[in-house]
Amino acid sequence: MPWTPPLRPSRRSLLTGAAGAVGAALLTGCSDDRPAGRDTGIPLERRMREAAVRDSARLLERYDATAAAHPALAGRLAPLRAAVAAHTAALSPTPAGSPSPAASVAAGAAAPAASGEPVPPVAAEALTALADAERSLSEARTIDLAGAPGELARMLASVAACGAVHAHLLTSTPGAAS
Repeated sequence: MPWTPPLRPSRRSLLTGAAGAVGAALLTGCSDDRPAGRDTGIPLERRMREAAVRDSARLLERYDATAAAHPALAGRLAPLRAAVAAHTAALSPTPAGSPSPAASVAAGAAAPAASGEPVPPVAAEALTALADAERSLSEARTIDLAGAPGELARMLASVAACGAVHAHLLTSTPGAAS
């Protein structure tokens, strides 16, 4: 007598199918991180780049405010500020020929941070506050890596690593042996 397949599915296949359906439902339900009823129509990568540029612009304002409050630190801060400005330009979602948010920030370089925290009156404390801002932004960018598309994720990783180095440089004593 030839073998005939059972007319009912096995218990194992039913459990496997149910687990797959539940998993798919959970993944579908969790994949949309936008608030309900709000479709921005703006691609995720562009939104992430614009947020990264705004964050870098605020950091540039902190550098400018610190240099304005402590002119003796301006030389030490200049290369770090230049790197942050380069990050801002690289993260910008606008094409190279268009005016970018980085250009508008660079144009107002001497203006103190309007919305930022006040610069501490002691230079060492000002450097620590700037290092804390760099560290905080570096950590936020590291968290953002999880949801970023490929090329942007690589760029955010590089910029986050650079921010961590900036935080170290801001809190270390220049010229001291490590």
